[in-house]
Amino acid sequence: MINYLWLVPALPFAGAIINAIFSRKLSRAIVSAIAVGAVGASFIVSLLAFFAMQSADEHHRVINVALYSWIPVGDFKIDVAFLLDPLSALMLLVVTGVGFLIHVYSMGYMEHDENYGRFFTYLNLFVFSMLILVLGNNYLMMYVGWELVGLCSFLLISFWFTKPSAAAAGKKAFVTTRIGDFGFGLGVLLIFATFGTLDFKTVFEHAHELFKPGAPVITAITLLLFLGAIGKSAQLPLFVWLPDAMEGPTPVSALIHAATMVTAGVYMVARSNVLFELAPLSSEIVAWTGALTAIFAATIALVQTDLKRVLAYSTISQLGYMFLGVGVAAYGAGVFHLMTHAFFKALLFLAAGSVMHAMNNVIDMRHLGGLSKKMPWTYATFGAGALAIAGFPFLAGFFSKDEILASAFGSGHIALWVIGLMTAGLTAFYIFRAFFLTFRTSARWKPGGKLEHGHGEWHGPHESPATMIAPLAILAVLSVIGGFVGMPKVMGPNFLEAYFEPVFHPHDLRLPASTEWMLMGASVAVGLIGIALAWWMYLARPEIPVNLAQRFSGIYNLLWYKYYVDELYSAIFVEPGRKLALWLWQVVDVQWIDGFANGLGRATATLSNTLRGWQTGYARVYALLMLIGTVIVIGWLMVR
Repeated sequence: MINYLWLVPALPFAGAIINAIFSRKLSRAIVSAIAVGAVGASFIVSLLAFFAMQSADEHHRVINVALYSWIPVGDFKIDVAFLLDPLSALMLLVVTGVGFLIHVYSMGYMEHDENYGRFFTYLNLFVFSMLILVLGNNYLMMYVGWELVGLCSFLLISFWFTKPSAAAAGKKAFVTTRIGDFGFGLGVLLIFATFGTLDFKTVFEHAHELFKPGAPVITAITLLLFLGAIGKSAQLPLFVWLPDAMEGPTPVSALIHAATMVTAGVYMVARSNVLFELAPLSSEIVAWTGALTAIFAATIALVQTDLKRVLAYSTISQLGYMFLGVGVAAYGAGVFHLMTHAFFKALLFLAAGSVMHAMNNVIDMRHLGGLSKKMPWTYATFGAGALAIAGFPFLAGFFSKDEILASAFGSGHIALWVIGLMTAGLTAFYIFRAFFLTFRTSARWKPGGKLEHGHGEWHGPHESPATMIAPLAILAVLSVIGGFVGMPKVMGPNFLEAYFEPVFHPHDLRLPASTEWMLMGASVAVGLIGIALAWWMYLARPEIPVNLAQRFSGIYNLLWYKYYVDELYSAIFVEPGRKLALWLWQVVDVQWIDGFANGLGRATATLSNTLRGWQTGYARVYALLMLIGTVIVIGWLMVR
């Protein structure tokens, strides 16, 4: 089965090509069958490859599959080759499995969109790009996938490009991530300049042989690579594009936040764990960037009223948790949280999309409420996702988040553990605030008004179709049970730790059992306090949030305007850049360059008009001029 690994990315790519060419001539049912079937088949091949890898002995679970030689130049050779190991196999299952559910969901969500075929073309291409990123066995193939997911995110965020805000969001995402991608590209070039190759296996082996921990060149490489991760995974200070990415269709938000683009940075750091272990300064920067981003984004989510925007800042925060994990060398824990986050964040976004579908695209929580009885399936599944991300005991987020916190504590990063613990409490509060405001409070909507799609009026909320509910139910189950593969040792066997041994060095916390129980207890306590506080403030005493917002208006406005980061960037970068562009256009281009070119034209025209007067058409004039010329020449010769 390993020899057919190429089918994993090839199937979604084929689906994208077929729909790109023929979707206008095909029915929506056939377009759906091609797109969804391609990703579903890719998931099946990924499963078979996973089991084939697992059936091998532990010393042969790192498998390279070379397809052909891509760039043979002298001693430099790059193959189109795939790497199947425990890390890439898990990523394949996440990308294709969650991606398949999102494709199924999209059939119902996008059923009325006039660009149905184009949407599924982009969606298939997005999955293909992420698969290239996680399967490549060298940094160049990773970079190709890295850039392709950036392109696909631009296409999908600005999918409704006739809407100015969507077009602006797509451009913002593309430009912001270019900053990080420039750093990532420099990192790849520095790897080649240092090792003479971009192959993972060769680079990692030579790194240990040639360099000691703290070597400046390894620190430079890892910091450049991490700059790329900051952009792609929306960390401080390049996080500003991700909240605006909500302008794209909700399935796109789910795919970006759960299974593709934003997880690329975490995967890259985990894949490059050998280099980051040799760069303790870089690892420290990764951990602190993640921790500060986690609490920064969580505080913003406390006051947002757009449900999808709350989830967007939640993603930024949870990605910070992942970087906190990999930054303290708990690579398995970081990837574990990546996996569980894919389950519950895809679930939460798709449930939010179900609310939009039922509420005629209204997503402002101030105009929702009372949906628990109208949309029981959406209500129950969103609740499961909320409990999972809040770290409720024995749900997926409980195990993965606690492993990161325990790793931070066990490695001596007490300050990082405190920040992570505080973020856990904030997470529980803001997600249940969103849950209560959307489903449990009194209804703040009235039927009526023209339907956004189709004809007629909106008659009130209703449950979504089965094509949307079925993926929600499956993701809800995964959000409940998905964490048991990585239980802490004090509770049972940790299958993931053994699973990742061929890729990561074992991360032994060496914590006493009593300390682990204490850490888990603290995490559960802050989560329950956050949930209880949200219930008290938004169900029991709904006047409290209003009073607090008025009493602490300065803090409230600071959070409401997202610490004014967008305004700061606009003042420092956007406006000066716009003014520079206007100056280059109006002065350098129009006055200088066009003025010089137009001046040459005018001078030529003037000279031509002058010389044209000499062309009389009379032979006697020409003869006289010739005579005068002859006399002048003879005279000049005689004088000499």
